[in-house]
Amino acid sequence: MAIKTIGFPGRYVQGPGAIRELGGLLKEFGSSSPAIVMDDIVRQAAGQQLQEALGSAGITGRHLRFAGECTKAAIDGLAAEAAGADMVIGFGGGKTIDTAKGVAKALGCRLMILPSIASNDSPTSRLIVLYNEQHMVAGVEVMVRNPDVVLVDTDIIARAPVRFFAAGLGDALSKKFEAQQCHIAGGKNFFGTPSLATARLLADRCYETILEFGRQAVEQVRAHAAPNEAVERAVEASVLLSGLGFESGGLSLSHALTRGFTAHPVLSTFLHGELVAFGTIVQLIAENRPEEEVRSHALFCHSLGLPVRFADMRVFDISQAELIDIAEKTCAAPYIGHLTPSADVARVVDCLRRADRRGRNLS
Repeated sequence: MAIKTIGFPGRYVQGPGAIRELGGLLKEFGSSSPAIVMDDIVRQAAGQQLQEALGSAGITGRHLRFAGECTKAAIDGLAAEAAGADMVIGFGGGKTIDTAKGVAKALGCRLMILPSIASNDSPTSRLIVLYNEQHMVAGVEVMVRNPDVVLVDTDIIARAPVRFFAAGLGDALSKKFEAQQCHIAGGKNFFGTPSLATARLLADRCYETILEFGRQAVEQVRAHAAPNEAVERAVEASVLLSGLGFESGGLSLSHALTRGFTAHPVLSTFLHGELVAFGTIVQLIAENRPEEEVRSHALFCHSLGLPVRFADMRVFDISQAELIDIAEKTCAAPYIGHLTPSADVARVVDCLRRADRRGRNLS
């Protein structure tokens, strides 16, 4: 029997006003000089809350300005600024979080993640997705361990634009299918081992939770209402269950497609979770799932405001050459082999066209 691995963050804290726990957590972890990675938008929107949380513990943090892209150069520059910090706090969206991970890795210090949006599942994992200056995925690095603390303030999450919230659900919806395909193909997760059944159960539960609470949660956030049970459950699914499911369960075509999508000049402007949501429809088609199952999943995605066709992502007449380029980059992704039946460039192109056609025919 094979050795199997699953990974978890050291601590996961979620709820309205959770940022107020920050000072106590820093003291508990022995931090007195943290460096905070965040962009200008987050600093303007929630910087005061952060300062109050730090001040309550008598701690003055060092602010590192994130310019917007998670590149190797950006990480190196911020790591130089953060020299001497005993903890790095990543406060923001996915690219801010991954940049903070890179800084913590460079310094060899503890890491706390404070997501300002629930648009993807980066907070709990040890993965760092790197981009180049053209906003294309350039590679993936890993930390030695998962973040020490993931602190999710659902008041902050619920104040962000609903598009980000829905994108997080789109990213999370793929994990059930990707973990299944990785397991069937005998693939490995991001710890380099086959997945434990626990990881696949978490991925399944992630999907079930979003089906149950996703629509109500999106409407609550769209109405700028305070977090309710639906929002709490949906955030738990899109941040915690999704993160554990992908890292310890493995990925497949849905995420492989992001290599091709982010190389496209228009598609690359859309959120990661939006691209994955459409990619999951492509994957279900590639798996030869029943038409009604594909249609039901696509309709649910559409009800959340997620893209189900290229036109939803402002690509109104995609060419064969563009599809081939997307497919070629997709087939170069490391987890493209986690798919049954297997896919080559021609098959990916066909599934992309079929997914787009189904999206245009939804009623």
